[in-house]
Amino acid sequence: MGTKGLVGAALAAWVVAGCGVSETQGTDSSSLKTVKANVVHENGVVLNGINPNGTLLNKVLVSVQYDSARIPGTGRPLEQVWLMGSEFHGLRNQQELSGQDFRQARFFGDLDDGSRVALRIDSVTQGTGTDSDVWSYRVSYQEPQDGQWYPLCKTLDGTVSDAIALEGQWNYGQGVTGGGSKVYSSTSFTFACDGYALAKCVRFGYKPWDSVNGVSLADYHQSCTRLLRADFCGDGTPHTVNGNLVNIYDSASVQTDAENWGAEAEWNANGASCFTSHNRSTTPIQCADGRLVNSCGQGFSSNTLLISETP
Repeated sequence: MGTKGLVGAALAAWVVAGCGVSETQGTDSSSLKTVKANVVHENGVVLNGINPNGTLLNKVLVSVQYDSARIPGTGRPLEQVWLMGSEFHGLRNQQELSGQDFRQARFFGDLDDGSRVALRIDSVTQGTGTDSDVWSYRVSYQEPQDGQWYPLCKTLDGTVSDAIALEGQWNYGQGVTGGGSKVYSSTSFTFACDGYALAKCVRFGYKPWDSVNGVSLADYHQSCTRLLRADFCGDGTPHTVNGNLVNIYDSASVQTDAENWGAEAEWNANGASCFTSHNRSTTPIQCADGRLVNSCGQGFSSNTLLISETP
């Protein structure tokens, strides 16, 4: 588990970097490639990724409504749709559908400008082993101008990626009350694009539908999204730049301490409860009064779910 905790903060992108080694440290390219091969994951500052094409240019897919689901073979909505973990389930003519039955399913997504966009699930993939409860979906959206379908999720290098369906939706605001927060909803869900914070935190093991020793991982997942983006103030504002590295571990031992680095911050679902001067930010952190404590991160307090360290 411990190697998963080693992740790097990359500005808007999920770029592979070395185990505590960055190119600015004078490592030659050949040895850097060897180090890179040992890395499991990296992190960045974007909460969720949306393909910058067509109707989604400069717009955010805020949520998707369960009751908009349509399955091929009928134009009628399903009688009921819900998520079990990240797997879709639904009822049609009182018969339950699940998993691969949702291939080619259609939904409508709500954009932040109030418009809607048609979505289509092109493929459905179930995870394996301990991740058999993680289902991935290759999703397309329909451009209303030309009627063509385009990938919903792409990494910044243009690679098409999958999405994980997560219950509820998120506030994508920055520097505002509630920014970065999860909005719980029984009527909507989020397609979390691989390569960005929402999906990355699931891949790290913080599955919001799961629990460890009877303790829900929902707040761990939300805390992870704050940590990955260095959202110290819990208002949606990221404080990290490309190439920074961070080590993550938690009170539930989903991730364990993998590095002997300096403590950066203690995290919960609302942001950092405290942080040290040894942090990733290159700009002033507006909530430093009362939270800047250099003894922060020495252990798990009752208000701490995750701890971050930096080299």
